[in-house]
Amino acid sequence: MRNRLFTSLMLGLSLSVAPLWVTAQTAPGAREAGALDTANAIAIIDQERLLSGSLYGLRLQQEIEAAGAALVAENRRIEGQLTEEELRLTAQRASMTAEEFRPLAEEFDSRVESIRTAQETKSRALQAQAEVARTRFFEMAFPILVDLMRLRGATVLMDNRAVLLSAEGIDITDAAIGRIDRDIGIGGEAALIDLDGAVRAP
Repeated sequence: MRNRLFTSLMLGLSLSVAPLWVTAQTAPGAREAGALDTANAIAIIDQERLLSGSLYGLRLQQEIEAAGAALVAENRRIEGQLTEEELRLTAQRASMTAEEFRPLAEEFDSRVESIRTAQETKSRALQAQAEVARTRFFEMAFPILVDLMRLRGATVLMDNRAVLLSAEGIDITDAAIGRIDRDIGIGGEAALIDLDGAVRAP
């Protein structure tokens, strides 16, 4: 999924209208004096690889997977506890009247529903934290991309999915990953995903 914030930032870099078809060659004599050099004016970035190929992205993915695994394990543990409790409650049913059993069953059902809602909330919180971390990454990467564009004289930065054909050398993804790893690294010492807040029960 394309990061909307990063896309809006990229649009802010566009100083001219870029074509969707960037040709690799220009016919002799086609360029007039002072005409825009399309191959140099446009840079291409692979947003997905920018994240997944960087140290920050690798760390983020590891933390997301760890948090997801912890949440799955917690769900299974809770499911096992509730199953055992349900079996005990069913066994008690034979020795109780309907009036005695009804409030116990209603309390159990209400608690199961509350637990289900809480676990779903944790799953959504984990997804939200992952998206926040991705957005923060692109915000931190933005000045680096601007600098790389300046160095190559580019005035437009485009997502590679919007380009049908490109000239060799205008994709700056590898260069950006190198700079991001150097300047941003793993994104600091603080955890990118809060396991306690997103996964563990209060």
